[in-house]
Amino acid sequence: MVLGIQTAINFILRKKKLRSKVLGVIPARYDSTRYPGKPLVMIAGKPMIQRTWEQAMKCKKCDKIVVATDDERIKKVCEGFGATVVMTAYDIPNGTERCNAAQLQLAEKYDIVVNIQGDEPLIEPEIIDAVVEALQQSPDAVYSTACTTLAHEEVKNLGRVKCVTDKDGYAIYFSRGMIPCNKKGEVNPKIQYKLHLGLQCYDANFLKVYGDLPSTPLQLEEDLEQLKCLENGYKIKVIMVDHCAHGVDNPEDVPSVERIIKENPHLFS
Repeated sequence: MVLGIQTAINFILRKKKLRSKVLGVIPARYDSTRYPGKPLVMIAGKPMIQRTWEQAMKCKKCDKIVVATDDERIKKVCEGFGATVVMTAYDIPNGTERCNAAQLQLAEKYDIVVNIQGDEPLIEPEIIDAVVEALQQSPDAVYSTACTTLAHEEVKNLGRVKCVTDKDGYAIYFSRGMIPCNKKGEVNPKIQYKLHLGLQCYDANFLKVYGDLPSTPLQLEEDLEQLKCLENGYKIKVIMVDHCAHGVDNPEDVPSVERIIKENPHLFS
């Protein structure tokens, strides 16, 4: 099964055509274990999912942007502010496969699917465009993503996913632990640690077979979807961007996000 999938992907990549048609998907679940109802949390007067959608709509590379949800409450709110909504099954295990479920329901076909995290209300549209362009310019990759510099005091935080890359900018590994790690297990002030951002961009054909790949040991151990790609031999292109990560993981994050919006109204109107 995996061999057949790899053969199909290799054929796609050998064609090396520019993957030009791009779908943006914002997965949104209501029943988050850590923060139930998070997509509908109000941030500076608007639901968080609306703020994420408004930022995503400013990007230039996406031909269409949809919200993929399993909840009628989210659907109603999103349609109220003008978003296109695709209803997906409740039991889909992760955002990656929810993105695939969304693309399969659309009549139009796309070359690239971007997974835009619904809890990133401050996501810069320029970063979305840059990640799409990175995949378009890397025909040997099936996946692209972004990292930013991680503050040294955050390096040992298991909630911050770190990344190491090769000299050409392809991912070697992602981890919740400190990578790279020296013999003393101490943070090295001379090292630029890379923080993985939630924005993920896939070759649409690869996304269709991703769910058929069996879970892998490192993926399960770290609870990181992207490791399944690396463990199966697929290439992930990583770009560095200037971004202060302000995702909303818990209620305590909301005030800081609201403060940024208040201080920069021209960026988040």
